[in-house]
Amino acid sequence: MEIEFENVTLVSSNVNARKKVINDLSVLIRNNQITGIIGPSGSGKTAFLELINALVFPTKGQIKVGNTIIGKGKKIEDLEKFRKNIGLVYQNPEMQFFNSTVRKEIEFALVNFNFMVSEKDKRVLDALKMVGLNESYLERNPLCLSKGEQKKVSLAITLAYNPKVILLDEPTLGLDDEGKRELIKLLRMMKLRYNKTIVIVSNDTDFIHQIVDYIYVFDKGEIAYHGDKYTIFSDSEIITQFDIRPPKIIEFVNKVKQIKGVKLGYRDDIDDLAKDVYRNVK
Repeated sequence: MEIEFENVTLVSSNVNARKKVINDLSVLIRNNQITGIIGPSGSGKTAFLELINALVFPTKGQIKVGNTIIGKGKKIEDLEKFRKNIGLVYQNPEMQFFNSTVRKEIEFALVNFNFMVSEKDKRVLDALKMVGLNESYLERNPLCLSKGEQKKVSLAITLAYNPKVILLDEPTLGLDDEGKRELIKLLRMMKLRYNKTIVIVSNDTDFIHQIVDYIYVFDKGEIAYHGDKYTIFSDSEIITQFDIRPPKIIEFVNKVKQIKGVKLGYRDDIDDLAKDVYRNVK
């Protein structure tokens, strides 16, 4: 599902400090692509996700999400159907939990979107398995889980109702290295096998580098730069200007070039990089 922002401005609702959270933003998120959003704190990244999900409406301009138009004063005809297609996984999942068990949290989403009772059990279990959790979690209180487990439950809630668009806000917070590897594998499958459009807001540049197809750098509610991940992360001017930590794999490639004079290709995977090192560095 394609997403297009057309001259979108969002002014904060705080009457004592009204400011433009998003400023005259025009951007295209392509169908079946994983898009990364990076930039300084307060640059409008989370607001961008909330606009896509129609949790907030633009002050000016409009957003096309598939065939749906989101704009000031425009009513979405079937908001329930629209939200069913747009899954948002929050940065702090514990703030959205209000049921006593993991089972009830996932079932609530399914009931909310009018899934048949006969489908619920299978969807709940399938969603848990997809995020690497087993049925022993069903009767556990989500608020008593670790941060990483809460992240996985939050993602399972979204996957259970099978949206066409998946929005992730800092998805790796609380995840260990194994959890990150599992998430990367899952998101690649969502894109390649199920043709999902995925948008990720994250300051975890190692994760972003491994998973995304395209990057937008946000600053003060605007797009400062955009391009493929290799162009963005290898540009020292962008890295310095926005205090972005380069992915470790790119830091290594740059150091090999500086010290050994050997130019390695940019790689997503450390194993592929190791093969390049073996072939080129003596």
